[in-house]
Amino acid sequence: MEHGLLPHRLRAEHGSLLASSFPAASLAAGRKRHHFPSSSSVKIQNQFHSMSSLVLGASSTIRCEATEASVYRETVETINLDWDNLGFGLVPTDYMYISKCSQDGIFTKGELLRYGPIELSPSSGVLNYGQGLFEGLKAYKKEDGSILLFRPHENALRMRMGAERMCMPSPAVEQFVNAVKLTVLANKRWVPPTGKGSLYIRPLLFGSGTVLGLAPAPEYTFLIFVSPVGNYFKEGLAPINLVVENEFHRAAPGGTGGVKTIGNYASVLKAQKRAKENGYSDVLYLDSIHKKYLEEVSSCNIFVVKNNIISTPEIKGTILPGITRKSIIDVARGQGYQVEERLVSVEELLDADEVFCTGTAVVVSPVGSITYLGRKVEYKNSGIGVVSQQVYSSLTSLQMGLTEDKMGWTMKLN
Repeated sequence: MEHGLLPHRLRAEHGSLLASSFPAASLAAGRKRHHFPSSSSVKIQNQFHSMSSLVLGASSTIRCEATEASVYRETVETINLDWDNLGFGLVPTDYMYISKCSQDGIFTKGELLRYGPIELSPSSGVLNYGQGLFEGLKAYKKEDGSILLFRPHENALRMRMGAERMCMPSPAVEQFVNAVKLTVLANKRWVPPTGKGSLYIRPLLFGSGTVLGLAPAPEYTFLIFVSPVGNYFKEGLAPINLVVENEFHRAAPGGTGGVKTIGNYASVLKAQKRAKENGYSDVLYLDSIHKKYLEEVSSCNIFVVKNNIISTPEIKGTILPGITRKSIIDVARGQGYQVEERLVSVEELLDADEVFCTGTAVVVSPVGSITYLGRKVEYKNSGIGVVSQQVYSSLTSLQMGLTEDKMGWTMKLN
């Protein structure tokens, strides 16, 4: 098998792998499927050279029930990575999850495949018309070795909301969550040690069916892959430097800025590239009507602190309803802070005591400086303010299982 590793415990069903639900065009050429006796539990020993006919290398595929949390993978080797120097880049792991949906709107029970390329028709809906969504969430390893997911139900609900806007069917919340659990357990050797990072989980939903005229695709693919990650910004918890964009806009009223569709992110690349070439960490966008109210950074929400009052732009259709944003608001209020969701002007930003960003990738990232129309404002304490440090510590301790989860946000995987 790939990486010289074998699954240690497998549970699979007998019977067809539903090839009709996974046509050859949707999977990498040459990828094979294998079938197992009904209700059997097959144990495969740690062998690197002598393999049984049940396992045929990196192309192996095993039929899995997405609705059974007991279906999982255990591998027998640990990962030799430099956990202290993980960045936010792709590290290919062992397995990915795939499920299909046709015009009836019902998703097939998913299966795990070895991580690798997939095939799409040149006329697929996602390639021609951008009909696609993605999500992002994380798994953390506790000091006792168990694994925690953070609020996966929220991601499932947000994907369903986005799918409705993009005219796509979406997996049920239960299938989404169980698919995430299955994928994480299949790749659990890639979860970084406590305090060294997290396993980033990327669910995708896209139109894989063929279209020519503008129309919803006739088939959809739900796919999940994972990668161990460290800090999103190279600065880590050190302050980042933002520039306010006054030429380009991320979203407009009535558009898709409030859902996690793939096109929202391609459209920010030009401004982001220009900002980084000029020494900034990222771009902060203003509203497209008045061009004076804060919206969000390229891939995270923004918070402004003044006199211990925390303000953040309200969700009104042009701003993504971030799950970390929502969590930070609840954490801050629980600590006694007043939190306001409202229009926040760029003038307030420049007069703030401290500013920070939130998102799944960044968690909490303090802002050291803001540049607007050539004017640079630097925040005290080098940008790492009391509020941002406090909410960061509270949320990350909860995510990693270092403190009691009184909010009921984490899900433990065995």
